[in-house]
Amino acid sequence: MTEKLQKVLARAGKGSRREIEALISMGRVSVNGNVAHLGDRVTGSEQIRVDGHIVETQPQGEIICRVLAYHKPEGEVSTRKDPEGRPTVFDRLPKLQGARWVAVGRLDVNTSGLLLFTTDGELANRLMHPRHEIDREYAVRVFGEVDEGMMQRLRKGVMLEDGEAKFETLKYSGGEGMNHWFHVTLKEGRNREVRRLWESQGVQVSRLIRVRYGKIDLPRTLPRGGWAELPLEQVNYLRREVGLAPEEQSKVDVHAAERYKQVAQIRKAVRKHNSRMKSAGTGAAPKKPAPARPRSTGQRQKRKTRM
Repeated sequence: MTEKLQKVLARAGKGSRREIEALISMGRVSVNGNVAHLGDRVTGSEQIRVDGHIVETQPQGEIICRVLAYHKPEGEVSTRKDPEGRPTVFDRLPKLQGARWVAVGRLDVNTSGLLLFTTDGELANRLMHPRHEIDREYAVRVFGEVDEGMMQRLRKGVMLEDGEAKFETLKYSGGEGMNHWFHVTLKEGRNREVRRLWESQGVQVSRLIRVRYGKIDLPRTLPRGGWAELPLEQVNYLRREVGLAPEEQSKVDVHAAERYKQVAQIRKAVRKHNSRMKSAGTGAAPKKPAPARPRSTGQRQKRKTRM
C-alpha cells in the first residue's frame, strides 16, 4: 500500500503537508537518491532524505495516535517559531522521537484556555474542518452595556468582513458594573471570531478563555502552561466525531495513583519552565543578601576598640 510522500513526511515530524509540499517543489526531498516530485507515492521502505538527511519513517499502522490537552496562558503565540521572539505554545510540550505535535486550530496571543495537540495530522485536519461542526465553548468577559436585543442579534447572525457569523449558544454568567461574563459556543474557528462578533455590537472583549472542545473540557486540575495526555476513550471520541477508525493503543496509564503523580509532575514542570523563561528574558534574579546577624554588646564594644 502506498501513501503520498508529504503525508509520510508529515507523520515523521518534518512539517505540515503544505510546508513539505513547498520543500518538494524546491527539490529538497529525494527518494532512493532521486529528486522527489509533487504527487509521488511511497511504501515507507524507501530511503527518504530531506536536505540530504535521512528521515526515519514508520508505517501508519505502527503510529499511536496521541492527543494532549494544553492549558494555554495569555502571551503565548500559536506558532512553532515567532519572529518577535515571543514564547510559543510548543515550547513546553513533551519532546517526541520520529513524530511531531500538531495543533488543532489556534488561539490568539491574548486568549487562554484549552488547546488540543495530536501526533495524527489527519485527525488534526479533520477536527479543524468546519464540515464536522464540533462546537467550542468560551468564557468571555466583555466591557460595555449588553441588552437582550444585542444578544438576539449575536444568536441569529451578524455580517462580518469574511461572512455571516453567530453564536450557537449565548448565556449570561454574571458580572458587575460594566464588566459581564458570558458563555458562548461556536461550531467553527475563524480568526478572532468571538472577539469580532462582540466588537460588531460595540462592546470590547477584555478576557477570553476556551473551556471546552467538543466533549473535552479544560481539566480543572491543569495549571496554566500545563499539559495532560488524553486517555484512549477521549482520543477515540475525537476520532469517531470525524470518521476515523478507533485507536487501539494508548501511552496513558489509567491508574489513579499514576494520574495524580502526573498532575504533580506537570505543576513542577510548569514552575521550572516559568523560572527558566524568566531567567532567559531578564537575567537570573539576584540573590538576596543574607540577613546580618545581630552582635552582642561585647562584640560591638570590641569592634569600637579596634577602630
